[in-house]
Amino acid sequence: MEDRTERRSIWGDSDQQGAMNYVTPEVTLAALASVKQGRMIDLSHELKVGAPQIPPFMSPYLLGMWANPDTTRRWVKEKFDATNDLGVFTERVSLCMHTGTHVDALGHFTIGDEMFNGWRYQTSSSNFGLERLGIEQMPPMITRGVCLDVGGGDGGDFLEGGRVVTRRHLEKALDKARVELRPGDAVLLRTGWGRFFMTDNARYTASEPGIDEEAARWLAERKICAIGADNMAVEVMPNPNPRLVLPVHQYTLVEAGVYLIENLVLDHVVRQGLATFCMIMLPVKFTGATGCPVRPVALL
Repeated sequence: MEDRTERRSIWGDSDQQGAMNYVTPEVTLAALASVKQGRMIDLSHELKVGAPQIPPFMSPYLLGMWANPDTTRRWVKEKFDATNDLGVFTERVSLCMHTGTHVDALGHFTIGDEMFNGWRYQTSSSNFGLERLGIEQMPPMITRGVCLDVGGGDGGDFLEGGRVVTRRHLEKALDKARVELRPGDAVLLRTGWGRFFMTDNARYTASEPGIDEEAARWLAERKICAIGADNMAVEVMPNPNPRLVLPVHQYTLVEAGVYLIENLVLDHVVRQGLATFCMIMLPVKFTGATGCPVRPVALL
């Protein structure tokens, strides 16, 4: 089996950054120049036990104490003959990297055996993680965030699970916000579904409103770097075609190199009437990971 397929990145055979190539220094400087107040809005959920998960793809989030003052006080006294009665808490965490507010690495999905930039997963991964396209390959993101409220289409303030957010919905939301997308933008979709995160996890994970593949392709054609949403998967679930499972992930991550940011908190952004802002998101460089929890912020 050859190492590569014919489908290659427009940024070259060695590219592992995908659409983050659109976030040029000029794009970052323009985003930073928009900051006038020095005020920040947190776009993430707390990461804690009981966070929503989709089995069998995701393991539960667990946190337990590894060391505590009962043991460390005694150890420090015995080891160093310390006089300052030092106690220490440390912990260990077990989690799927797609728990809570997180970003998907380009290596998260395949189409058959093909990954982004034509690499085959058989020669790009091991039991110790991805050897190509892991989250460590994603640069820090400082760009313009564009928040589109698509959650009020039925006269309410959220869309029901299984409702498709189409290209037309996106165009209408952009017109309403008086925003034109630019290369390097991160587009964040507020559907209202985030209200069920940790309040009704069964409902939150059973279905969700989200974009279809046509809408994803339309966004990618605008040379954006990422699509985010206040739901588990950005895309509509279940897909209207019952024989398709997560096709938006396959298109964005494998074909377009566009990152997905999931489980965002966007209601308060919309309530404040904010359509654009400087967005900062710094992925943690877990080498070989298929994604990682993040804490994106809107800087105003």
